[in-house]
Amino acid sequence: MNFKTRSYQPELLDNDEIPTEDLYQNLRELDFINSYLGGHSVVLDGIRHFINSIHNKYTDNTIQLNNSINSNKNINSEFTQKTINTNQSKNSIIPVNNIFSNISEKLKICEIGSGGGDNLRAISRFLSQKSISHSLGGVDLKEDCVRFAENFETQNTTINYEIADYQLATFPDGKPHIIFNSLFCHHFKDEDLVKMLQWMQKNAQVGFVIADLHRHPLAYYSIKWLTAIFSKSYLVKNDAPLSVLRGFSRKEWVILLEKAGIKNYKIKWKWAFRWLILVEN
Repeated sequence: MNFKTRSYQPELLDNDEIPTEDLYQNLRELDFINSYLGGHSVVLDGIRHFINSIHNKYTDNTIQLNNSINSNKNINSEFTQKTINTNQSKNSIIPVNNIFSNISEKLKICEIGSGGGDNLRAISRFLSQKSISHSLGGVDLKEDCVRFAENFETQNTTINYEIADYQLATFPDGKPHIIFNSLFCHHFKDEDLVKMLQWMQKNAQVGFVIADLHRHPLAYYSIKWLTAIFSKSYLVKNDAPLSVLRGFSRKEWVILLEKAGIKNYKIKWKWAFRWLILVEN
């Protein structure tokens, strides 16, 4: 088994015609895997990073304005214009939980390659617990994936889905502050990934998050063994270990980001054998 270079062997999930119930079983098991093997937590780490980044910019601008009460200096941050009180003391800090709940602007997040929507549901729960006003959207090429995800929608949790190639996403509420994808990039060849990175940077107001697999022998044999024993989906049994072979090394991510012309990035290793890529605009 060669772990030195990426595999480009197609996954079964990449097929255009998959029986609906087979796909649904695959999506249910992916939700379970993401819940218990760190997929959701990696994505949430990325979202937390950008919320903290926005918070830091917010408080910095608050202090700057408080020091310039008699100034006509314009504060450009869309997150501060509607909420800053010039009578606040210099040391006043607004909790991150309240940044988006106190203004009409919602934190807009979009996932490309949203699949069954489990990542978006995890984000929705997290933001709701933090009382952060938000608008979530998902884009996926497969209609069955979108229909599956829509089955989870309730009156209290509304996520807007679109059936489309990610490059044709319409963003009816305006460009998202954060764009992310999870276990999506390994489905693409390197040249297409460079275009995706450029597209994400262009369309995200604040930045973007990528969570994907670290190609490693332990990751491969572990998931192969676990899915062989516990999975009821032939798609998962075939694609889970193959996905690891199609995963990335840190060096490969550096090369891809540099080819895309992206300089301001962070690459973090996360359990279990995942990469978290953070790019701030």
